[in-house]
Amino acid sequence: ALINGNNSLGAVVGNYAMDVAIQKAKETGVGWVTVKGSNHFGIAGHYAKKALDIGMLGMAFTNGSPYVAPTRSATSTFSTLPLSLAAPAHQGDHMLLDMATSNAAVGKMELARALGKDIPNNWALNKEGKPTSDPNEALPSGGGCGLPLGGLEETSGYKGYGLALLVEIFCGILSGSDWGPHIRKWKIQDQIANLGQCFIALDPKAFTDGFEDRCQSLLDTCRGLDPLNPDLPVLIPGDRGRNREANVRKEGGIRYKVEQYDSMLKLAEELNVQPPKTINSSSSM
Repeated sequence: ALINGNNSLGAVVGNYAMDVAIQKAKETGVGWVTVKGSNHFGIAGHYAKKALDIGMLGMAFTNGSPYVAPTRSATSTFSTLPLSLAAPAHQGDHMLLDMATSNAAVGKMELARALGKDIPNNWALNKEGKPTSDPNEALPSGGGCGLPLGGLEETSGYKGYGLALLVEIFCGILSGSDWGPHIRKWKIQDQIANLGQCFIALDPKAFTDGFEDRCQSLLDTCRGLDPLNPDLPVLIPGDRGRNREANVRKEGGIRYKVEQYDSMLKLAEELNVQPPKTINSSSSM
């Protein structure tokens, strides 16, 4: 199916489109929906998890403002083009992959800048096309561009570039939305984004019996491997997120760095809105 988001909020469009994909999967085993005319939809894994919650496999993809350069280039051409996959196992256990096809998400660089920290020099290029560890040089505002997953060509960045093309074809080309360098640039607010997105739901029962058993065996096999460091066990995508969610529930809130909270206070003052209140005021906020 093709859905026109009509420039609505990305989260509204995304939830609607994933619901359509799930309904189609209930009827036929597979639901594949592309979207044009959308906006930033937030976390790709949220939409994949909607299918997971009813025992299906879910996938979600989106394009966005150009920032990442293809291999052998220093021109911002693609967004970080995230992809997600959720797959159910036993008693709520699951895999939930949510990743950018770039070496790092822009948000990680913005956080490094806020904290005054360097970034790994295989995340981005500066405006001269050279690897940089300075987040100010790496970000779009500094004229930088991101590197695809894997980094430079000699460290297999062409594989991330290939994954980026996969996502852009699913999102931008298949839907008829804007794509790649034709999408509005970062921080531009007076143009329609016309983002392309893709949502897939699969009913495993339409393929083979015992999917949850087989998936659980796969997850258990990986988690049961001898780790290189006894203090760092082998994890499945989504394990760290679930552990963090458990800590949030236990503590009754989300911990932020002081620098992040200070930026919230400044933004609240600028917008003349009530600032967020803290549960406690410990230095490890």
